Amino acid sequence: MPETKGLFHRPRVYWVIAGGILIVILAAAIVGLVYTQAAPQQPFPYTHAPHIEKGIPCIYCHSGAYRGQSAGLPTKAKCQGCHQNIKADTPLLQQWDEYARDHDQIEWVPVALMPDFVYFSHQPHLNAGIDCINCHGDLSKMTTAEPQNYWTMGWCLGCHKTMAPEKFVKLSDCATCHK
Repeated sequence: MPETKGLFHRPRVYWVIAGGILIVILAAAIVGLVYTQAAPQQPFPYTHAPHIEKGIPCIYCHSGAYRGQSAGLPTKAKCQGCHQNIKADTPLLQQWDEYARDHDQIEWVPVALMPDFVYFSHQPHLNAGIDCINCHGDLSKMTTAEPQNYWTMGWCLGCHKTMAPEKFVKLSDCATCHK
């Protein structure tokens, strides 16, 4: 009866090839994760900081949060409602004036996206008094809005359990967030 060699008795070259393939796959996965979690390039270098410093509430520019799943992104008309009355005395405000003059609308790239299988509404969270910073991070310290990589089902459930333990049975039901 011929002797058979098991999986671990393959020549060394096969292990080197398999290891190389595994390294390429892991490197591609890491690059993919970094790329998909990076803040997208926006059409205008917008920062929330000066607006937050002036006390402008998030809901002023993102008024869709009270009405639907998406908080929405401000239109050029919304921005110009304030900025047409502000003197362009800084480089960024001068850049905004030029951008507004040259473009009919702003093609903002959404940053805070949920997968299609998740139903999310800002309304119950606003009604519960949850501050935007709890989920979106401290935008006053970000140069540009960034995706928050801690948004997971476990993170949401942990918040629901902590913030509303009396409603946790309903808030942990799959059908509450997955439609």
